Amino acid sequence: MSYLMKGFKCHSSVMCKVAGSLFKAHTLKNIFGINEQFKISRASSQLSSEKTDSYNYIIVGAGSAGCVLANRLTEDPHSTVLLLEAGPKDTLLGSIRLMWKIHMPAALTYNLCDEKYNWYYHTTPQRHMDSRVMYWPRGRVWGGSSSLNAMVYIRGHAEDYNRWSREGALGWDYEHCLPYFKKAQTHELGPDQYRGGNGPLHVSRGKTNHPLHQAFLEAAQQAGYPFTDDMNGYQQEGFGWMDMTIHKGQRWSTASAYLRPAISRPNFSVAEKTLVTKILFQGTKCIGIEYVKNGQRKKVFANKEVILSGGAINSPQLLMLSGIGHADDLKKLGIPVVCHLPGVGQNLQDHLEVYVQQKCTKPITLYSAQKPLNMVRIGLEWLWKFTGEGATAHLESGGFIRSEPGVPHPDIQFHFLPSQVIDHGRVASTMEAYQVHVGPMRSTSVGWLKLKSSDPNDHPVIEPNYLSTERDIWEFRQCVKLTREIFAQKAFEKFRGPEIQPGNHVQSDKDIDAFIRQKADSAYHPSCTCKMGQPSDSTAVVDPQTKVIGVENLRVVDASIMPSVVTGNLNAPTIMIAEKAADIIKGLPSLQEKNVPVYKPKTLETQR
Repeated sequence: MSYLMKGFKCHSSVMCKVAGSLFKAHTLKNIFGINEQFKISRASSQLSSEKTDSYNYIIVGAGSAGCVLANRLTEDPHSTVLLLEAGPKDTLLGSIRLMWKIHMPAALTYNLCDEKYNWYYHTTPQRHMDSRVMYWPRGRVWGGSSSLNAMVYIRGHAEDYNRWSREGALGWDYEHCLPYFKKAQTHELGPDQYRGGNGPLHVSRGKTNHPLHQAFLEAAQQAGYPFTDDMNGYQQEGFGWMDMTIHKGQRWSTASAYLRPAISRPNFSVAEKTLVTKILFQGTKCIGIEYVKNGQRKKVFANKEVILSGGAINSPQLLMLSGIGHADDLKKLGIPVVCHLPGVGQNLQDHLEVYVQQKCTKPITLYSAQKPLNMVRIGLEWLWKFTGEGATAHLESGGFIRSEPGVPHPDIQFHFLPSQVIDHGRVASTMEAYQVHVGPMRSTSVGWLKLKSSDPNDHPVIEPNYLSTERDIWEFRQCVKLTREIFAQKAFEKFRGPEIQPGNHVQSDKDIDAFIRQKADSAYHPSCTCKMGQPSDSTAVVDPQTKVIGVENLRVVDASIMPSVVTGNLNAPTIMIAEKAADIIKGLPSLQEKNVPVYKPKTLETQR
């Protein structure tokens, strides 16, 4: 999901020269804020021979969950915490401006397409999608994927969490999860029954008030769908303005929200560019980890717990590399079995989406903003004031609907964008156009991942098994038909040109299905590969306390422990998971809010 700064790569030397001129023309302190932040950065205690090789907690992965845990666990001055990240920092010389490719919201394309901050995964050829190999970017930097994503803040539906509880994740129903969404959040519109007002994670609404966003919301209502003033609150169903993790014109990743505020604590150590290769055990008791940094292999020990927060690919990969997984698979690779846990790497779930694109008859899209001189102007304004078109990701409106009568809560999501995206944003837009990203939320296709080898540097084999059921194919067909219906409404009359994608020639179910196979792509929401459930469930990997089943002193806390994928984007739920897990680890009783009202359709006999 990326657009505005695309095509800038070939002109990046211009930006670098401009940034260099600014750097020389003004003091570091006033323009780049280096002095203050660099002191904080230096205060961060790194792994060194002077430091102890034992901590209370070792957290593997400084991503969306790991940064939250590091902050919350170091609130207790008696708890020592080591946080290890395979990628680099998200700052340069302590400055976020010098790392504008991460922190400028509109520049998000760069890091989706750059291996420096990205694991750059690819799936197996998908046999139900014309044997296409799908690209899966995942964050490898402070903040993890919250430093790469499109900054959309969506919690999912209340019934997702009630379903988790029924699937064995007891204590993870909506009334026990909502308080942790609120604890994490400061919403710019202020606190209420659903929003938080005092948390580290700043959440805002879009400021552009773009006429195409207005037209999209008006068209959705003309098509018979409700307007919702908060799709993260009482009513997810309908169309409205999206919440975003953007604060004062900057990406507000978990590194900004949780890691930097904690980094000067004396009980907190953090190391970047550190690849964890193995979990260490004495029998089935986890005692520490092995890692590689600067080409040297070392060990560090935890006298309480090791917590994996590497995400839905890295966490199961590290478990399997360390001897926890399906025993037969591990033996084939010569990995000694610590615990036979066949659910590791199974239950892989993701969201697929497709872009429905329409040519725009007026020059009001983001097309002109992507021309070199305009990008320099936009970049300079952002560097100077954190304002302008660079200060938003432009995904400011969206919605959720039900695919057919009888569906109890939304199962299709829309993101609207006043621009055209081609190949994950890796190819520059070619015309004035707008589009909607649309896809099913609870697909029935389930995949897996397995080790390719016993080498930690080898990416695992990723098999999402997309579109393997008739239900999933039918839902995608509905996505296209329902989107076309919205785009055909009167609100778009003065903007609507020819349909670019799928194109007017694509009308039959057979042709729509072929289009989906050729053009659908991951929405970058891999999850559920270390499923949370009851110890009696042979497919579960962690229990509801986030402890790995069958071993001691080891937890997983990230999107991999979701029992099933939620209705929406995954960053907000992952942060919630980490907030809740932090209380569990501290031994605190769970927060709970009973009887919070949630919208239900008046009838399920109609689709809208």
